[in-house]
Amino acid sequence: MPIYVTLYRFTDQGRKKVKDTVKRAEEVRKQNEARGFKVLGHYWTQGRYDLVAVVDAPSDEAMVAGLFNIAQAGNVSSETLRAYTSEEMQKLLAQA
Repeated sequence: MPIYVTLYRFTDQGRKKVKDTVKRAEEVRKQNEARGFKVLGHYWTQGRYDLVAVVDAPSDEAMVAGLFNIAQAGNVSSETLRAYTSEEMQKLLAQA
């Protein structure tokens, strides 16, 4: 399954409801795992981003749908990066 790293920032709405962030993250985790995702890690961070999630997603399409689901709640904005293992990168380099 493809691996993704998603960087989140709280919106104004999310900052106003920051005390519920752990609860909201757990709800999203359960929803996404029911859709076939595997959450490898979910971390609150200091600095430019407020949260970081690392997930295995069933497909690119599933990842986009999951991100739309999160975006609709309005608590965070995100930037998502497709991550490659060393084995995946070696295969890609062999094709170059």
